[in-house]
This record gives sequence, C-alpha cells and structure tokens, in this order.
Amino acid sequence: MRDVAELNGDGIALELRDAIHAVNDALGQPVAFRPVDWSLERREAGSAALDEAIELTRALGAAMKYPTVTRTVSPNQVLRDRLGLAVIHRPCRTYPGVSRNYTGKIDVHVVRVATGGTYEDAGHRIGYHSAVSIRIMERAPVEHAAHFAFRLAERGRHGVVSTSKYTIQRAADGLFEEIVAEVAAEYRNVEHRRELFDSMLASLIIQPERYDVIVTPNEYGDFLSDMVYGLIGSIGLGASASYAFTASHQPTIGIFDAAGGTAPDIAGKGVANPSGAIEAFGYLLDFCGQRETGRRLVDAVHDCIASGETTADLGGNLDTAAFTGAVIGRVVPTL
Repeated sequence: MRDVAELNGDGIALELRDAIHAVNDALGQPVAFRPVDWSLERREAGSAALDEAIELTRALGAAMKYPTVTRTVSPNQVLRDRLGLAVIHRPCRTYPGVSRNYTGKIDVHVVRVATGGTYEDAGHRIGYHSAVSIRIMERAPVEHAAHFAFRLAERGRHGVVSTSKYTIQRAADGLFEEIVAEVAAEYRNVEHRRELFDSMLASLIIQPERYDVIVTPNEYGDFLSDMVYGLIGSIGLGASASYAFTASHQPTIGIFDAAGGTAPDIAGKGVANPSGAIEAFGYLLDFCGQRETGRRLVDAVHDCIASGETTADLGGNLDTAAFTGAVIGRVVPTL
C-alpha cells in the first residue's frame, strides 16, 4: 500500500471522492489516502491549506486532486509553481456509445508544457490604447515534455508530432521545436514530425486518426486538450496528470485529476459523472507501480459506457454510485 495525498475541493468533489474511495476499497486498497481540506473556504482563509497540500504532495510524491473553484488564486497554478510541475498529460480516446460528430476512432495523447508561454505574464496596460505581455519558453520544461512524449510513444504508440507557430514565433516556438528535435534524435525508433499549430488543428478535426502523441507549448496545449475532448463528445470524460521531474527527466511527483470542473449546478445531487476521476485514478495506480490494475480500471470505464451503463449526462439512468458500482463489477473479477 502506498500513501498518496488527497486534495479535496469544491462542488462535485465530494461525490467524486466517494467514487474513488469505493473503487480503491474494491481493489483491496492499493493506496492509502492522506486527505487535505482544499475547499475554497479554507484556501481563502489563509495560506495553511495551500502549504499543507504542497508539503504533503512533495513528501509523498503522488496526489489525487478533485475539482476546485478559483476566486483570487488558482490552486492549479500554485501546484505548478511550487512543485515544479513541468508537464500536463491529457489522454483522449473514443468512448463507444457516446454521441459525437466524428464517428471514427480517436486515440490521442496531448503532452503540454505546463509552464511558460503567455500564461506566465498577465501583462500590463500601456496608457489607454495598448497592453503588453511577455512570452516565455524555457529549455528544461520543454526537454521534460519532449522526453515524456517520446517515452510514451515507445510504450506501444506510433509517433510524436510537435506543434507550434514556429514560422511566426521564431524565437520562442523556434526554440521549442529545436529542443524537441534534439530530444527526438535520442529516440531513433519513434517517428517525429512537426506541424504548424493552426494547420494541425484543421487536420486533427478532419482526420484525427493520423495523430498519436502530440507535444506542444503551454497555451497551445490548453486549447488543444479541450478540443480533443470535444471530438470524443464531452470534456467531462477527460482525465489529466501533471508531473515534476528529475534532471534526467524521470517523473518524481504526479498529480491526477478529472479534466472537468466543479459543476455547482449538480453538486450534492449524487448524479455527477465520475468517469474522468476514475480514469485519472487508474493513471495514478500506474504511476504508483500498479500498471496492470490501472489499465484494467481505465478499460472498465470505457466498457461500461460502451455498453450503455452511463450517467444522465451521457443519456443513461445511473447515478454516481451506480455507475461506480458498474465499473467495480467489471474490473474486480479480472484482477
């Protein structure tokens, strides 16, 4: 059993936490949760909640995070800054049975540099008519993202596409592509190509099966992550993982959460879709050395939805607990 931090948030966070605890118990408790009250009320009351979460996550090396409201300070940004999180990984694959415009098979992994870009500088106004902000590209986070992408591709993927606006943003995006190309030379068995971000978006919508692992700078990855979830039918189906690394590009800290938000309109009603959180828990198990269990858990989520065992947001009639039970029923007998 491994201890992991549990960052409890707002809105539907309680329902998602209960679902994850039910899954963890059914699997024989492969992890032990160390909870932190990360609700908006406690975070806004002072720095104690932020400090506790940072210290515990750093000490344990892994955390399960639930949705949080941002009012004055983004808790996600605090985690990235203080824990040195350099890469955000968003897996995205087709859920059979979910209504969507594209009917083919999608299996795309977005690897996003978690720092830099325009997000590091909110900018400032210059007089009445102008404003300016600085765009940043740093070597170390790009190297981490590139190595993560190519190592992911080595695990049964087909290739890596790096994408940016390197013909226009020649300094920042040019440096990004230069670093990715240097890293690509170390992975001679993995195909690498680069594409301009705007044309890549069009190609991804028209023919997403051409894409496998995509590595991209910060803000591009933010846009791209939501777009690929739109292709599969719902951002609520997504799972996310954020990592910090050693100097040799080995992950040292992993934080796992659902890609969706706090959904205050349904909070407390027991009808939230926990699939993104359960899938994220599967990736946490993988990170903690339980790769086969994690894979089977992710597959069980997909199998349930494909068979029509879904929550109301996907056209089904199961509440949060019933859907969680259906997933457990599929994964436990296989272990």
